Amino acid sequence: MAIYEVTTDAISPLAPTTFREAQIHERSDLQRLLRDRIDVIAPGCLVLTEEFGDWDESRRRIDLLALDAEANLVVIELKRTEDGGHMELQAVRYASMVSTMTYEQAVRSHQRFLSSMGRDDEDAGANILEHLGWDEPDDDAFAQDVRIVLASAQFSRELTSSVIWLNERGLDIRCVRLIPYADGGRVLLDVQQVIPLPEAEAYQVRVREKSRKERESRRTARDYTKYFVSLGTERHGPLSKRETVFRVVKHLCDLGVDPESIPRLVSFRKANAIWSAPGVFTAEDEFLAALATACESRGRKLDPSRWYTGDDERIERNGVTYVISNQWGGRAIEWLEQVLEAFPDHDIAIEAAD
Repeated sequence: MAIYEVTTDAISPLAPTTFREAQIHERSDLQRLLRDRIDVIAPGCLVLTEEFGDWDESRRRIDLLALDAEANLVVIELKRTEDGGHMELQAVRYASMVSTMTYEQAVRSHQRFLSSMGRDDEDAGANILEHLGWDEPDDDAFAQDVRIVLASAQFSRELTSSVIWLNERGLDIRCVRLIPYADGGRVLLDVQQVIPLPEAEAYQVRVREKSRKERESRRTARDYTKYFVSLGTERHGPLSKRETVFRVVKHLCDLGVDPESIPRLVSFRKANAIWSAPGVFTAEDEFLAALATACESRGRKLDPSRWYTGDDERIERNGVTYVISNQWGGRAIEWLEQVLEAFPDHDIAIEAAD
């Protein structure tokens, strides 16, 4: 198929060209431009990083590594050639190598990517949680599948046959054709998904639905353990993980522990456990306005629902007001245990409820 220009006098085809003739390079141009508009070839995805190669004994790198709305990793490979080469075999290899990526590894890779882009003020973890619509990390639901997107000017019959065969065996590989057209001094891009073909789409939906049900089954096995917390002579519970963290941290601060010192005691989640704003506030809305301003100055976005911000929940110390996150995943108790190692004499105990 061609692209046509419609005028009052005629319908005229535009002349197809090649990326080489248009002087569009694979990495410095095509990859860079698609990285910033990934929805062109992979709608609904967040780019985690580019040129990803965090594995031992290999110099191979994924052009773009993304995350879709269902928390699946997406390996994206780009070619400006006229046949796609052997990119499907390369992408399958990459998918297998990246399939063990954890949520924390994804956050670290995304943070390095943001830094390389000059976006150090953005928080990688917050970006990923916002993209997924999650309140907290969920390792059980993260990266249960790896999808593949191949983007090239053309695809050989050999490549398309391989992709169709692999898709029939449960993989999710998309082939997106990118054909440049010359229009005077402009270059137009015709973007079409050529695989899966429309008649194969229903099968792909069934495969994805089966995978979704399997993931849902795994999620039902999540740890919902509640805990009793002893704070001196007081015993509270059973409490959820987030309530357990709040009670213990608030109690430590009430005993005189500096809120800013607590994140320094742990090996993970140092940046998003406790936030602060300068000032002392009598009303919650005044505090939230100040916290939003403080967050913006640090390149962060405030979602008040993610924090304990009530009048009896905020912590005031030396003219600064602190709040504790209410977003805690499966490692909440491990985080607390690392904090409590520094305070063995504070008579605090945590035990799982039956």
